[in-house]
Amino acid sequence: MNDKLPTQFAPAERASAADLLRQSRYFADAPPLLSHFLNAVPDILTVLNRERQIVFANQRLLTFLGVTLEDVLGLRPGEAVNCAHAFDTECGCGTTEFCSTCGAAQAILACQQGQVRTQECRIIQRHNEGVLDLKVWATPLEVESELFTIFSLTDISHEKRRQALERIFFHDVMNTATVLLSSTYLLQEEQRDGQDMLIDLISTNVEKIVEEIETQRQLTQAENDELPVQPILIVMSAFLQGLAAGYSHHPIGLGRHLRIEVGAEGITLVSDPVLLRRVIENMIKNALEACQPGQTVTLGCEWRANRVEVWVHNPNPIPRKVQLQIFQRSYSTKGTGRGLGTYSMKLLGERYLKGTVTFTSGAEGTTFRISCPASLDH
Repeated sequence: MNDKLPTQFAPAERASAADLLRQSRYFADAPPLLSHFLNAVPDILTVLNRERQIVFANQRLLTFLGVTLEDVLGLRPGEAVNCAHAFDTECGCGTTEFCSTCGAAQAILACQQGQVRTQECRIIQRHNEGVLDLKVWATPLEVESELFTIFSLTDISHEKRRQALERIFFHDVMNTATVLLSSTYLLQEEQRDGQDMLIDLISTNVEKIVEEIETQRQLTQAENDELPVQPILIVMSAFLQGLAAGYSHHPIGLGRHLRIEVGAEGITLVSDPVLLRRVIENMIKNALEACQPGQTVTLGCEWRANRVEVWVHNPNPIPRKVQLQIFQRSYSTKGTGRGLGTYSMKLLGERYLKGTVTFTSGAEGTTFRISCPASLDH
């Protein structure tokens, strides 16, 4: 039989143990001078066989992972760096639908067609270990009539984080500050006529500036593992009503409806209200932005499997291509410099509130959820 293994993107088949050993010897037997050069390279460098499995890795990768070559021999890149999607199926790295959006997988497949390819990719690691922003290079190599891929990568997480934060901060804060400055000029010119409206406009934009600065400060602390967590008892019905009231006159909710479903009565939660509010506010903002005038966003809370689950639903589906990248840092359909909303939901909700942040989207609409333990222990 010649049945192919199931895959949603790249081929799933792997080389036999004997072939792996034979291929790894091509590079293990390399002259000492060449090995010295490869191990001195500051970037991670590997050689992959036709099945995208590691047959050689330089010392930089082994040090980064804290392993030996024997530990990674035969693994695919996503499996070696603990990509969450590499373990979604038994067939591993490259075979899920999510892999179709991965720059690393795309670069390797293009390389196998004879192309030299450079791309960027984001990897969400298992067990909420973190998110890696990587730049990858894939170059074809032929040894003993066998095709291989020289696959190297460098971590650009700090660069991407800095770029994203700078774009958002300077773009959004400067726009808000410009409106504020213009309002003060108008206030001076108008003297008393229309002052109430202008004062309201100034107040709103000052609040937006403070919110933007606080958001960036909080995200920076969270990514540096410096964010303090202060759990207290939260009465969920009052908590959700307060959130909904905050959006009753918010510009983002203009012409749209926000409704709380019955079910939160009697539910309490010991958690950090500031961080929980940030997560749910992002869910509400995204839902309202996705709605057309006249549509309704629903906000709910319930006990589920001894946990408190809060959800926000809007009636519109998310395109599948967007769904595959929804929690990645800096990915957004709203333009350059956006995209930290869903990323911060995941970061704050899971790393700090010990919850699980998920979403579903289909013909019935889109629902984001955070499921939290009833008590946040520290």
